[in-house]
Amino acid sequence: MKALLLAAAAFVASPAAAQTIAITGGTVAIGDGSAPIPNGTVVMRDGRIVAAGANVTVPAGASVVDASGKWVVAGFVTGIGNLGLVDASGVSESNDASARQSAYNASVDVSVAVNPNAVMIANERLGGVTRAFVRGDGGGSIFSGQGAVIDLGADPNPITRARAFQHVALGEGGARDAGGSRPAAYAALHDAFQQALDYRRNPAGFDGRSKDALLTRADAQALLQVLDGRMPLVVDVERASDIRTVLALRTRYPGLKLILAGAAEGWMVAREIAAAGVPVLTYALADLPSSFEQVAATESNIGRLVAAGVRVGLFFDGNGGEHNVRQFAGNLVAITRVPGKTGLDWGKAFAAITSGPAQVMGMDGEIGSLRPGRRADVVLWDGDPLELTSQAQAVWIDGQPQPMTSRQRQLRDRYMTVTEGALPKAYDR
Repeated sequence: MKALLLAAAAFVASPAAAQTIAITGGTVAIGDGSAPIPNGTVVMRDGRIVAAGANVTVPAGASVVDASGKWVVAGFVTGIGNLGLVDASGVSESNDASARQSAYNASVDVSVAVNPNAVMIANERLGGVTRAFVRGDGGGSIFSGQGAVIDLGADPNPITRARAFQHVALGEGGARDAGGSRPAAYAALHDAFQQALDYRRNPAGFDGRSKDALLTRADAQALLQVLDGRMPLVVDVERASDIRTVLALRTRYPGLKLILAGAAEGWMVAREIAAAGVPVLTYALADLPSSFEQVAATESNIGRLVAAGVRVGLFFDGNGGEHNVRQFAGNLVAITRVPGKTGLDWGKAFAAITSGPAQVMGMDGEIGSLRPGRRADVVLWDGDPLELTSQAQAVWIDGQPQPMTSRQRQLRDRYMTVTEGALPKAYDR
């Protein structure tokens, strides 16, 4: 262990001197749905994966990390929350996720506000999360704006892809934002799309500043990207009937590139979702009717969706705690042993928190696995990453080794063994 930490420290101190890194002897989990590979090797060069698996040749001159007895896996990809946008949710000055007094909604671009030094970033990185999808919470509109894909590296540029998707709330959440009912939410959606099309037909005549205008000019421009299919539309929706209504939107707007988020009752319409080719981000452990639109929630939701041929990634919508996705993935494996339940095997469960979310967002050629050419987001674990007793030993993002510390760990270490002289001045007696 000591040798491993010293090697990681050397990488951090001189990243330019270690452009090719080979991690050898560990159990390799590529993240593409395949089973773990014992005694495998992962090679990364210039921030990209070169090779991963069994019988991989270590390039001459590579810096070698011995991972014998450990696991070498793809970093977790999580979404969709407000990681990096919020320090203290109850303090408005530190909360850039919500802007309820703003005139803008669909055009809001959260990428300009992501803070790579946010306390939760380091916490999640230590939990194996290397990429995340982030979005705002909306400004009293059904639209929350343009979300981003970020990395959790300890560097000043966290943005992997700005303006990666547009987010809209329908179902119960959309009903609240639109005035109290689902019909009102869909009326707002169609009106917004029609105003965006009006802007396209006559930009000079579009008045986005009048009291009757639903959209600003900036919002109309943002929604045209959605209508043209240049930007995915992530739709918060849970109830089976609402999912059917959302799928039918493409009859009227054929260019829409839909992604369902939530979809607690997705298993009830799994074949329809699969036939439409719409991917899903959903929960692993939602099995209680926490709302009227989730009455039919079940832990078997993901397993049944995958069995029907739906592309699925695990959904996490909190501020911090994204590292818990490994517990959720582990539960998907465990419930395969429960009579009447439908879960996933280990490889598919691990893919649900790596390549699965990347595929949902159309980025599987870039992130989410250890396939050649992907960004080198690699985590070294002391055991099976889906076991809660396992701990991350080293993290690389874009091939760069990351500091294995956080605010929480610093506080733990400071107060683990306290003597009178080590107390802050505020505690002097």
